[in-house]
Amino acid sequence: MLLSRAGVTVNQRSKLSPRTVGLPETDRPRRVEGLRREEVAQLASISTDYYTRLEQGRMQASAPVLDILARVLHLDDDERGYLFQLAGKTSTRTRRRSRQKVQPQLQRILDNLTATPAVVQGRRGDILAWNAPAAALVTDFSRIPEKHRNYPRIIFTESAMRTLYADWEASAQIAVAQLRMEAAKYPEDPRLIELVGELSMCDKQFARWWGEHHVAARTVGTKTLNHAVVGELVLDWDTLTANTDPDPDQNMTVWTAAPGSPTHERLRILASWAADQNLPASSPLS
Repeated sequence: MLLSRAGVTVNQRSKLSPRTVGLPETDRPRRVEGLRREEVAQLASISTDYYTRLEQGRMQASAPVLDILARVLHLDDDERGYLFQLAGKTSTRTRRRSRQKVQPQLQRILDNLTATPAVVQGRRGDILAWNAPAAALVTDFSRIPEKHRNYPRIIFTESAMRTLYADWEASAQIAVAQLRMEAAKYPEDPRLIELVGELSMCDKQFARWWGEHHVAARTVGTKTLNHAVVGELVLDWDTLTANTDPDPDQNMTVWTAAPGSPTHERLRILASWAADQNLPASSPLS
């Protein structure tokens, strides 16, 4: 398919700005109006060279790539249909999965963990639910818009995370590897593609680590946190997976410490502080 024949991608690229697609503005001067090719490529999770070849008509574009580019470039239905027609491809939209809601049994466990921080994550590391101790430990998730309430996004975009985690780089690399595992499972998930594109443009370290293709599952581990209220916390984290229909892609991360340890006592202090601050836990309807 010759994208250059359509003129759709070039014209639409000139109409968009980093702000309209959720990217930060930079001081680097722009020779022409609109998005740069490398910005479109980053948002689409493809290489700049590959996108350039497509736009210049030197390569054929597959239907999945066309679908991704149509979303990245904010094409309307007519423009999208025209793009697919010129390519000789069938225009099939990737089904956008419905918004996940925390499973009732996981919510019940959260409600009963009054002194143990815990969060429920869904696809892409989306934060589906949390208790008050988790809000006190990590961040007040309720202040983050729901569409941005995603663990990899939080760890890269919330500056406080770089102070909270004693070894932020190690924690961030694990988050990228876990997200890469999600991408292998759902390679055409449009929200995951958008997330990777956004973080690749916003953070050079994310882009580099994403390109290394390391993968990791959410299992168990130990992390040291430098908490502003209670000081150093050496925490074991465990992942509990709920493999039940109709939505098995949910798991609970729980942070604990050995009884009698300094961290165990500090967690009790933190839970008490969270209650005094009236930090909100998620509700089943959030």
